[in-house]
Amino acid sequence: MRHSPAAAALVGLSLLAACASGGDEVDAAMRELDMVDDPGIASAMMSVADPEEAVAFFAQARVANPGSMDAMRGEAASLVRANRATDGVAAWKAVVADPRATDADRVELAGAQIRINDWTGARATLDAIPPTYETFERYRYEAMVADASEDWARADSFYEIAAGLTTTPASVLNNWGYSKLTRGDYPAAERLFTDALRQDPTLFTAKNNLVLARGAQRNYDLPVIPMTQEERAQLLYTLALTAIKQSDVTLGRGLLEEAVESSPRYFEEAARALAALEAG
Repeated sequence: MRHSPAAAALVGLSLLAACASGGDEVDAAMRELDMVDDPGIASAMMSVADPEEAVAFFAQARVANPGSMDAMRGEAASLVRANRATDGVAAWKAVVADPRATDADRVELAGAQIRINDWTGARATLDAIPPTYETFERYRYEAMVADASEDWARADSFYEIAAGLTTTPASVLNNWGYSKLTRGDYPAAERLFTDALRQDPTLFTAKNNLVLARGAQRNYDLPVIPMTQEERAQLLYTLALTAIKQSDVTLGRGLLEEAVESSPRYFEEAARALAALEAG
C-alpha cells in the first residue's frame, strides 16, 4: 500500500509519541516541532492530505507546543477544509486574538465566517483590516459581504478589484455574474459568465449560470461554448425548467425531450420532469 508524504508524517508523529520515554520524549517533541515548522510538510497537510488527517496532525502539534502560531493556523485552516466551518471559526478567532496575528489571519477568519453565513461577523472582521491591505481574498470576501447586504455598488466595486488582483479570475467573475443574475440584470450577468468561461472553459457552474441568464431573457438556444455530451444534456435540462417556469411550456417540453435523448446515460431528473409534464 502506498502512503502520501502527509500520511507518513502523521504516522511518524504517532510512532514518536508511542516509543518515546524519559529523555527520548524531549527529542521526540523537538522532532514533532521540526515537522510542523517544515514548510513542505505543513503545506502538504493543508493542501493534499486528507482534511481530518490534517486536523489531527496540527492539533497534536498544537498540544506539543501551545505557543506555535503555525500549528494554530494549520489546525484552523484544516478545520475549514474538512467542512467543519463552525469549529474553524472558533479556531481562527483564537488565532486572531493572539498579538502575533496578521491581517492575513483576519481574512481567513472572515472567510470561515462567510461559510457559516455569519455575514455580520464577517463584515466586522473585514472592517478591522486596514484598507492598505489589498489581496484577492480580502476583496472577494468584501464583495460577498456587500452582496449579502444588497449593497450593489459596493459589491460591484469589490468584485472588479478582486478580478484585477488574480491571474485566474473565473470564479470571481462567476460570482459577480450570479450577483447580477439575482438582481435581475440578465444581460450583465450573461456577459460576466461569458468572461468567466473565457478564463476557464471547464467551469460548469458558469456554463449553467450562463444558460440561466439567457433563459431568463427567453433565449433558449444553447450558447456556443465547449461542453461534453453530459454537460449538454444538463444545460438543456436547465433551459427546459427555465422555459417552463416562464410559461413557455411547449418549448420546455421540447428541451426536456432533447435533454433525455442527448444524455449519454439515463437522465432520471429530466425523464421524471418530462413524464410529469406530459401527465399534467
